Amino acid sequence: MIVERRVELRFGLESREAETHTNLSAVRQDGRCLWVAGDETATIERLTAVLDGDGRVTGYDAQATVALADLVRLPAGPGEEADIEGLARANGWLWAIGSHSLKRKKIKPGQSPAKARKRLATVVREDNRFILVRLPLVTGEDGLPAVVREDGGRTAAVLGLDKDSLTDLLEDDPHLAPFLSIPSKDNGIDIEGIAAHGDRLYIGLRGPVLRGWAVLVEVRPGTDPGDPGRLRLLPVGGGKDLYRTHFLDLGGLGIRDLCPHGDDLLVLTGPSMDLDGPVRVVRWRGAAKADAAEIVTAEELETLGVLPYGDGDDHAEGIAVLDEPGTRLLVVYDSPSPARLTADGGVLADVVSLG
Repeated sequence: MIVERRVELRFGLESREAETHTNLSAVRQDGRCLWVAGDETATIERLTAVLDGDGRVTGYDAQATVALADLVRLPAGPGEEADIEGLARANGWLWAIGSHSLKRKKIKPGQSPAKARKRLATVVREDNRFILVRLPLVTGEDGLPAVVREDGGRTAAVLGLDKDSLTDLLEDDPHLAPFLSIPSKDNGIDIEGIAAHGDRLYIGLRGPVLRGWAVLVEVRPGTDPGDPGRLRLLPVGGGKDLYRTHFLDLGGLGIRDLCPHGDDLLVLTGPSMDLDGPVRVVRWRGAAKADAAEIVTAEELETLGVLPYGDGDDHAEGIAVLDEPGTRLLVVYDSPSPARLTADGGVLADVVSLG
């Protein structure tokens, strides 16, 4: 997979100080704009395209920050990060999802063996990570897309306020329930991708990977009739089940992001554990159709190409189909290498062709 060019994403001082530009985890195009998110805050960011004389995008700037707590209630309030790992856009809505993961504390350089052992034994739950947020999209006075708390009968809403998160839904799942108490980087539950198609959401798990098979969860959220600021899950597939699981043979890799492309899903794959690579983009044809398979073999998946990765850096975390001639993806990276950081405080993303 050839990198055709790089484009600069430029952020304001506050976001740079929060290191959002070096912790990018999700991206979606929306006309002239990009919606992006980092995994260290409880915000999403809008960037606007900079065009050259031929109308080709050379970068994105004019950052506008949206604090999720200004639009929906958050379980732990505005001060705690939400670890946003996926963004999706469809039918006038912008969706954002947290990792829904527990985290094990890291060993810090220079710590004594006793302190290091203690940190490795400490597992933390941060409630803002366990949210799914739906935001109404509107056209702002500047002609650019914006998100609001309310637009006519459409309301910003959240799932995950009171034991109704996606992981609560999985407490009796025969495949995933055993992993709910395991931290994300230990092959526990770790959501890292979301795609919207019609009234369905497709949620990709970086972990667990089950004997080489990655997991995708399909849900159908709707507004809670008792509280327009909350979501509830509706039955999927004509029965009473509130979710469906799909298992993809990705050769031992997990799902790092999802992006719709017609009725197909483009799947960014990478290691489930704390490793650098390999990183691939895979097409699952017909994934958004009602009769999509629940067991998807390697032969039913098309590998479109391999993305670059570094040694401890340049971790591909988000992909978005660009509105350009041909099929091109914008790829954003977590932990970017020094070569991706610009003198103006920006970060370089890759534009790659799918051929």
